[in-house]
Amino acid sequence: MTLRDVQVGSTVVVARIDGDGAYKRRIMDMGITKGSDIFVRKVAPLGDPVEITVRGYELSLRKQDAGCVEVRLKN
Repeated sequence: MTLRDVQVGSTVVVARIDGDGAYKRRIMDMGITKGSDIFVRKVAPLGDPVEITVRGYELSLRKQDAGCVEVRLKN
């Protein structure tokens, strides 16, 4: 499952980040790294962007970027 598929109000854990070197580095520089918890706060009415909370701060991601982050549900 990717971050773009997660329902609002769910908490997930990053399993893997896809993409080439520079693209992957940009996502990781935002604080989205393997093993980090992500809470999906809300999604814009047309589905883009997705607002998340990661490492104690709020972040908005484009659907394209969210689709590159593979996640699993937090137990």
